[in-house]
Amino acid sequence: WHGYLPGIGPGQRYGFRCDGPFDPAWGARWNPSKLLLDPYARAVEGSLTLDEAIFGYPAGRDDLVQSHRDSAPFVPRSVVVHDRFDWGDDRAPAVPWSDSVIYEMHVKGFTMRHPDVDPELRGTYRGLAQPGVVEHLTRLGVTAVELLPIHHFVPEPALLRRGLTNYWGYNSIAYFAPHGGYSASGQRGEQVREFKEMVRALHAAGLEVILDVVYNHTAEGDELGPTLCFRGIDNGAYYKLLAGDARRYANYTGTGNTLNARSPFVLQLIMDSLRYWVTEMHVDGFRFDLAAALARSSSAVDRFASFFDVVQQDPVISRVKLIAEPWDVGEGGYQLGNFPAPWAEWNGRYRDTVRDFWRGHQPDVSEVAYRLSGSSDLFRGDGRRPHSSVNFVTAHDGFTLRDLVSFDTKHNEANGEGNCDGDDHNRSWNCGVEGETDDAEVLALRRRQQRNLMTTLLLSTGVPMIAAGDEMGRTQHGNNNAYCLDDETSWLDWAVDDWGQVLFDFTRHLIAVRREHPVFRPRSFFLGRPVQEPSVAASGTKDIGWFDANGDELDHLAWAEHRHTLGMFLDGAQIHAPGPRGERIRGESFLLLLHAAPGEVAFRLPGEPWASSYEVVLDTSDDRQPVPGLRVDAGHELAMPGHSAALLRALR
Repeated sequence: WHGYLPGIGPGQRYGFRCDGPFDPAWGARWNPSKLLLDPYARAVEGSLTLDEAIFGYPAGRDDLVQSHRDSAPFVPRSVVVHDRFDWGDDRAPAVPWSDSVIYEMHVKGFTMRHPDVDPELRGTYRGLAQPGVVEHLTRLGVTAVELLPIHHFVPEPALLRRGLTNYWGYNSIAYFAPHGGYSASGQRGEQVREFKEMVRALHAAGLEVILDVVYNHTAEGDELGPTLCFRGIDNGAYYKLLAGDARRYANYTGTGNTLNARSPFVLQLIMDSLRYWVTEMHVDGFRFDLAAALARSSSAVDRFASFFDVVQQDPVISRVKLIAEPWDVGEGGYQLGNFPAPWAEWNGRYRDTVRDFWRGHQPDVSEVAYRLSGSSDLFRGDGRRPHSSVNFVTAHDGFTLRDLVSFDTKHNEANGEGNCDGDDHNRSWNCGVEGETDDAEVLALRRRQQRNLMTTLLLSTGVPMIAAGDEMGRTQHGNNNAYCLDDETSWLDWAVDDWGQVLFDFTRHLIAVRREHPVFRPRSFFLGRPVQEPSVAASGTKDIGWFDANGDELDHLAWAEHRHTLGMFLDGAQIHAPGPRGERIRGESFLLLLHAAPGEVAFRLPGEPWASSYEVVLDTSDDRQPVPGLRVDAGHELAMPGHSAALLRALR
């Protein structure tokens, strides 16, 4: 449906009212007393006020009874926007997948306490574009920022009743509108300009912008949720309703509803939204929250769903970075490794395996080896590459890196749910004391564990993702589900102590090592055998090798064993590394040693043909970096303290 109103210009606020049958038992929930957002609104002004008028049924009654109270005073408005913007010479950085290092961040939380951002700009798009903020990212060396949801969102009524809000933003209601609350200059279209200015500033610094998008559900919740947009326009078309009980919603997302991506008009809405953010807002990619829900048919997840076909064939969307969170909460929803090319996926098994290894739970050698080398067991096939695996140890959801090594259990009391929310299975280890401590030995171990985890993440094959603040030792004081806390718990603390600066420098060094050496970011999977490539110099070794502490290469029988100590040799000579004129160059080779047991181990370094000697590049057992040029002969033992890692350059 469309219409034309003369005399309407930018800044005009408006809403829809839709009349029709009100018969929830059959999925019909039209109610003209409810003011509705335009699903295609480019901007949204105002907030949601908790009042019984926002619901389609009267207070104290069930949802089968229609409410006739006008919701207009309590809901946000759509805004007409002027789309013209001078992008100048803006150009996407176009970083190859294999070279990417992603930094997951929250627009508001990143700058709310930043000393170099004017107070009136903190927590906004404009604040994120400030030089001091951008400089932190470029100094660190990341290539892309992945922004938690910026589609306009509203808090759930249950949170408003507790005096809280939806801080993370996974409660979208307008898929074309930048969240108005992140605007420093106004909400009548100014947020659109601010967002574009932010993207332009990040691009100028060489940083890609990836959006975390939530097309799997909306802020309208289940049958008892508010009527804000889609429910009042065409409930049965926008949402998956239960077969045989159209009053209720299929809930594969844990939020009360699931958007019906199999509906042609819903699919069109999603694709129009994606194209808009690429063509008009210049973003470089998307991370799809609970992406498995977008591929569900009547109930099962279908990897050949029309959504994937449309994305694959779209000349705009198929060219940007696409990342799936490859699960939802429905039956059969865990689909890691099953998304088609060109999709990348959050690798939850990588997170779990690396956490288990460093807390001493000894996963199988094969499990550790697969995760560190690109998870070829999950992603090889269908034209996929090592960059299909987005590796992470921490994310917005769960413990921070510092809390991961400081708490055995969650501490979510501030959420107002009796500490019952959030995951109970964190695979964390507090290093002997729960929470904050002055014990010097415990603190030293925790700091070493953070370096171990960061080293493993940034030297693994695949695309690493760092959660904002982990590079500085950020804490949420044991809260592993701070989705509703818009306060100092969630905001980054930029008053970094000396050790936080040391961790930043260590992380920066790791990213630089990754960037400088192609062996850590190969474009094809390791084979576990010599590469027969005429243009690559023969080295006499396999492209990847696995070693025990005696310096012996592991055989297939060791693949099922549990070990605290492991060596991974990467032969850079067999990596297809392009030179400055397109020629193939010989890359350097490295030996990564991981030791997750408490006692010291003497690791005998593998000899010829792997190397004649080794140079220590980094060592997590000490806050300080190794003295450049420190060498150890092959066949000699390298003493590794408990819970430590080391990277050595192989010399031939």
